[in-house]
Amino acid sequence: MLPREVLKWLQSLDLSLPVRNTRRDFSNGYLIAEIFSWYYPQEIQMHSFDNGTSIETKTGNWSIIKRFFQRQEYVIPKEEIEGTIHCKPGASQLLVQRIYAILTNRKISTLPDEDEIDFSDRQYQETLPFHARSTATQSIKNNIANSEFVTDPDRILCGHKAREIIKVHFKNRLEERRQAPDRFGIKASICERSPRKPACGIEVADDDDDDVNDENDEAQEVSRMNVNTAQNFMQNQGEDESSAPEINVKQHTYQNIGHVY
Repeated sequence: MLPREVLKWLQSLDLSLPVRNTRRDFSNGYLIAEIFSWYYPQEIQMHSFDNGTSIETKTGNWSIIKRFFQRQEYVIPKEEIEGTIHCKPGASQLLVQRIYAILTNRKISTLPDEDEIDFSDRQYQETLPFHARSTATQSIKNNIANSEFVTDPDRILCGHKAREIIKVHFKNRLEERRQAPDRFGIKASICERSPRKPACGIEVADDDDDDVNDENDEAQEVSRMNVNTAQNFMQNQGEDESSAPEINVKQHTYQNIGHVY
């Protein structure tokens, strides 16, 4: 849903078509062009646009709008435009809000940054139980529209989109296994079950400086005790060797005895 202030702004423009379904009404770019024609009547001529639903109509209208954005140096994320063309959930709402902020010089706090734009069904999947969530194949079907294969016939580009969706899908699966290890039968490894103690002379990185200092002091104390124990052992060994009685062994002397023939 669009914010109330944006809806009032759209009604004040007296558009030729009412906005009933934001996701569908803005996909062909006709109403977007009509909005800018009110602010730039010399730049945008409505006779150049067609109010149709075919892919050819959408690409033709949006190609003119994109060139207009470049001339005016409007920074509008490509993901929002592509999402609006292919009727992805939430794309047209964000695009209209961004256009409202540009044309009226007003700020909208709900607009995300460019790196935070996500038009996938990830949030919807998180609301579902584990057994009802989509598989990797279903995720590709849900997040790639059929119109994208027409507007982007390049197989390499479509394959790249599919790989990114699968990558995100497996990342979410690993997070699910981490959150519910009992459900998936995941047992802790030997390394995770073993107690970890800092080695002597090795600094342990931790957020709490006091804990790090205490552990370092303990490690140094243990190292000092080990050194003292080793020195005491060597001294005791030396004392034992000096106090032991000396055993004299009488050695036989050999003389050369001549042989008599």
